[in-house]
Amino acid sequence: MCRALNISRGMIYYTLKENQVNVGLESEVISIHKTSRNHYGTRKIKRELAKKGYQVSKRKIGKIMKKYNLVSTYTKKQYKVHSPKCNEDKIANVVNREFNKAEALDVVVSDLTYVNVKGKWNYSCLIIDLFNREFIGYAAGKKKNAELVTEAFKSIKRPLDQINILHTDRGNEFKNKAIDDILDSFDIKRSLSNKGCPYDNAVAEAAFKVVKTEFAYDRIFNSFEELEYELFDYVNWYNNHRIHGSLDYLTPVEYRYLMFDLKLQY
Repeated sequence: MCRALNISRGMIYYTLKENQVNVGLESEVISIHKTSRNHYGTRKIKRELAKKGYQVSKRKIGKIMKKYNLVSTYTKKQYKVHSPKCNEDKIANVVNREFNKAEALDVVVSDLTYVNVKGKWNYSCLIIDLFNREFIGYAAGKKKNAELVTEAFKSIKRPLDQINILHTDRGNEFKNKAIDDILDSFDIKRSLSNKGCPYDNAVAEAAFKVVKTEFAYDRIFNSFEELEYELFDYVNWYNNHRIHGSLDYLTPVEYRYLMFDLKLQY
């Protein structure tokens, strides 16, 4: 008919789309972003929306975030503190960058990060299970030393004799008789990264980048007690509520229970 009338088909099929506002979708994006403590970007928000039945592109989510000035903490530049000290002990890198583990507590990794308490550096130590990236132990301290690491071990609620290997970088805070006594008592093997090679402890490095971004960066705690309380709250949220891309967008605790149930079935 268009050919017969000698008019363009575009004149028939083209209609100007009105800007329709999906109030429900926008509310969900805002809610998910706030529930994630302002950490989730478009990728994770898309996953959470899918659970609620929304099929939305990351581009659309990005537009909504821009409209309401929702900025993920991962877009902000961060300051890094570097330590010159190094543990020269001749301990092999047993893990050898094999970070995907099929058994819980087979390998745990640890590191420390700085936090600002009333203008002074305090520190937090976290112990991570490579199996499901769960924080199984944590502690806050006013000094970056071995005592902080031992306190993190004391906070672990799981049987310590089930831990096979502790892998860390060569920071001197992990070189201490008290730590050696804990490892010897529960028959936990040591593994150290090669000198000057952060890739050997990549999971801990990645996890602590998350902690610095979501918990420590651009934040000043009013007291050490506030730091301890907020660290407890963050670890609980991280383990039980924060979804992880490496765990097929499950939380660490959900993943551990799922794998345990699957093991029982077989």
